[in-house]
Amino acid sequence: MSDSSPTPPAVPPQIQQPRSGCLTALMAIAGIFMLLPGLCALLFGGMAVVDGGRIPSDMASLVFLGLVIGIGGVVLIWAAIMGRKAPPARNDR
Repeated sequence: MSDSSPTPPAVPPQIQQPRSGCLTALMAIAGIFMLLPGLCALLFGGMAVVDGGRIPSDMASLVFLGLVIGIGGVVLIWAAIMGRKAPPARNDR
């Protein structure tokens, strides 16, 4: 027996617009500014560990927040440099 169901229509290729250079520069600059709290968190966290062996509870949340912001800066710089990638081709049929 043959399959009489119609085949699904082909998906048209998606055309990606190139990102402007201005947006890439703004992303990189914002990422660099976001690295500064991460650097301060590493500095103050390292000083607290070396001086007393422990991070005080009132400083621990600020160190954690600074590290999260710094990681966000690294991701933003990485996204600016790598650019937008095309989605993988679907070769279902």
